[in-house]
Amino acid sequence: MKIFRRFPMLGFILIVYDIIVLVKNELILGNSLFKIKMMSGAAWTLTVGDLIVAAGLFCLFIEIYKSTRTSEAEIFSHIFSTLVFVIYIIEFIVLKGAGTSVFFLLTLMSLFNVVAGFTITIKTARRDFALDRDSNIVSPTGS
Repeated sequence: MKIFRRFPMLGFILIVYDIIVLVKNELILGNSLFKIKMMSGAAWTLTVGDLIVAAGLFCLFIEIYKSTRTSEAEIFSHIFSTLVFVIYIIEFIVLKGAGTSVFFLLTLMSLFNVVAGFTITIKTARRDFALDRDSNIVSPTGS
């Protein structure tokens, strides 16, 4: 279970996207999973691409929650998140099947994960340690 703490969840979404789209066919993103008739009379259709984006948003939430910790495992998670973001960028630019709006949104989520992860961890670390005027560590808060 430690791999889930260190490896970014959006990396798993990248693997799933690569398996579904690059191995199968990029046209699969538009396949309808189900259709619901709304009270307004409109028909809402959930596609494979929509489901992948929704899973990515859920994983982004988990990643932001994980970034509130300041453990050594979280530092490695940030490093891996940055590597996953670089892979997203490379695939978006180079691979034909990754040149979709779904993949672009996943790439943006990965960027937000990196930026928010570092920002939240720094803020949390500042809160955990009280600093005096000379920037010497006085004591951890809460002790």
